[in-house]
Amino acid sequence: MTATCVALIPARSGSRRVVGKNVRPLAGHPLLAYTVSAARESGVFAGVIVSTDAESIAQIARYYGAEVPFLRPTEMAGDLSPDIDWVRYTLNTLARAGRTWDAFSLLRPTSPFRRPETIRRAWHAFLDAAGADSLRAVEPCRQHPGKMWVTEGDRIVPLLKDGPSDPPWHSTPYQALPKVLTQNASLEIAWCRTVAQTGTIAGHTVVPFYTEGHEGLDVNDARDWWYAEHLVGTGEASLPAVPLAPPVSTPAVSR
Repeated sequence: MTATCVALIPARSGSRRVVGKNVRPLAGHPLLAYTVSAARESGVFAGVIVSTDAESIAQIARYYGAEVPFLRPTEMAGDLSPDIDWVRYTLNTLARAGRTWDAFSLLRPTSPFRRPETIRRAWHAFLDAAGADSLRAVEPCRQHPGKMWVTEGDRIVPLLKDGPSDPPWHSTPYQALPKVLTQNASLEIAWCRTVAQTGTIAGHTVVPFYTEGHEGLDVNDARDWWYAEHLVGTGEASLPAVPLAPPVSTPAVSR
């Protein structure tokens, strides 16, 4: 039997670092449009669902072909709200309506350079990973924890205290340090049963998905936004194709 998967796209209102980030125009379309279009074009998903707390964002999501069957409760849409709360709420609410899938994928709008083929590559990797609870997008870290410090009184000490002493990691060239990966926000896939069995979106056994090029770029602040526009403007990176013209007007976004 072929496994089924639903795309869950979180697009809450209230972004502080870039106001209205999820629907702010990038290269002519709201940021959200690129993730919805990539998800639909990938052919992986039996449903593409946007989770938002704002009807204005829901209108844009529906325009580009996503479903918004209900708005996310306000208490699950704050700056500190953990993903597990809205994911569990969404899956359980849809299950009560008779809609279930074997797996779900989190696709955040802040990774606009994630393409349909990126999603297909990740889905095949997930299906091939026997015994895995989930898959998570990762890339080599740029700031190695071996060179990080914490304060103790009026002194600093290495964050990682169990490394070698001759030479210590903080005095070792980056290329000679142990390989460390950092997660990026572009893509996660997990079995739906993982949420019920572990109370988390990742579970206990996680396999890596190595993003390539700008697939994992996460647009979160003004500098990131400038860089995304720069990449598009210079042709260094391309956005997923969006088969619709931009909406005539963009509804005001809650802040």
